[in-house]
Amino acid sequence: MTELMTRPNCVASRVSKTSDSLDRAFAEGLTGHVITARDGKRVTLADGSDAVEFVSCSYLGLESHPDLIAAATEAMNRFGLHFSTSRNRGRPPYLAELEELLSVMYGGAQVAAFTSVSNVHLGLLPLLGAGALPSYPVSEAGVTFLVEKTAHASIQVIRGVLDQIGPTQRFDMTDPFALPEAVAQAAATGRTPIVLVDGVGSMGGLIDVASMLAILEPVGGILYADDAHGVSIEGPLGAGYAFEALGGVLPSNVVLAGSLSKAFGGAGGFAVVPSEDDMRVLRKFANPLVFGHSIMLPMLAANVAAARLHVDGQVAELQAQLWNNAAEFDRLTGGTLVNAGLHSPVRGAVFDTEETAFAAARRLKQAGVLVLPAFYPTVAKGTGLMRFAVSSLHQQHHLETAAEALGL
Repeated sequence: MTELMTRPNCVASRVSKTSDSLDRAFAEGLTGHVITARDGKRVTLADGSDAVEFVSCSYLGLESHPDLIAAATEAMNRFGLHFSTSRNRGRPPYLAELEELLSVMYGGAQVAAFTSVSNVHLGLLPLLGAGALPSYPVSEAGVTFLVEKTAHASIQVIRGVLDQIGPTQRFDMTDPFALPEAVAQAAATGRTPIVLVDGVGSMGGLIDVASMLAILEPVGGILYADDAHGVSIEGPLGAGYAFEALGGVLPSNVVLAGSLSKAFGGAGGFAVVPSEDDMRVLRKFANPLVFGHSIMLPMLAANVAAARLHVDGQVAELQAQLWNNAAEFDRLTGGTLVNAGLHSPVRGAVFDTEETAFAAARRLKQAGVLVLPAFYPTVAKGTGLMRFAVSSLHQQHHLETAAEALGL
């Protein structure tokens, strides 16, 4: 343990910087809830109490849609729970159908399904940096990975892997000069800059992916956008925030990563690339696809059912309800929350001290409202944040109860 805490690496840094506030939140029952039953956004807890939850990232409520449940049940009866081999060795028919439907969502671009978004990063980014994907040429000098500091932890944690391919450095998007300077420095060394960034921030913010792409284009840079929280919530077919922000097409120097486990309603992750040539490389060399199992069969079938709801336009109705609920929650909280007015399903109440944040979490729990409490290093040291995941399934009285208990 002593060695871990003293060695200069990102894991040691995270451990050393994390306060005991999360432990306190667990101890007080403010997070880590054991849920024994669910009906929409109402849940029953292990102690028998009922609550309304603002924790689940299933922003459209599709995980309880009868089409997904029927598809999962039929697949389980037909195949059992799992076929434990890599997709290169054997796969059920659902996989090809899922990827074809996702391709429709993304305007004909090619889509590879993974078991998680983390595995997308792990499988695709090394190939991207090595220049192995035909649609994304890199210079002979190699690449520099530029990681936005709020990019998801699943990207941050593989910086050590990426360092074996090219240097990695972090930048702060709130500094208007940080990215242009980093891109210029990478280009000056002859390296291709690859920017790694989220689309919709998990704790707040919408990333201006179009402006980032404009900075990269003159030097032949590549944008890799993890839009896990943005998939399904925007676009007529639910292609997501980043795709729509880029004009509803996949630019030639952009890779998209998305989640099937959040608003999409199923489980897994996926990568969006331009060509079948890129797909052949992924299928042959992306480690999670070559050596890992595929998505569990019932969930794979449920993903297909969810994709059909996207392609036939039904998600558009759920999107409208989601944004109505987000706007109403903004009204009830006086427009004071993080992301107020933005097309993001995430809202955050920021508190100047951890103690005031704990007091708010206790009020919410007592009122029967479950939220995600966040403390340093997720938020600034000494502060706290209550994250609300707004859903199309929330009802007016759910929003009113949460806003009243928040007490802003």
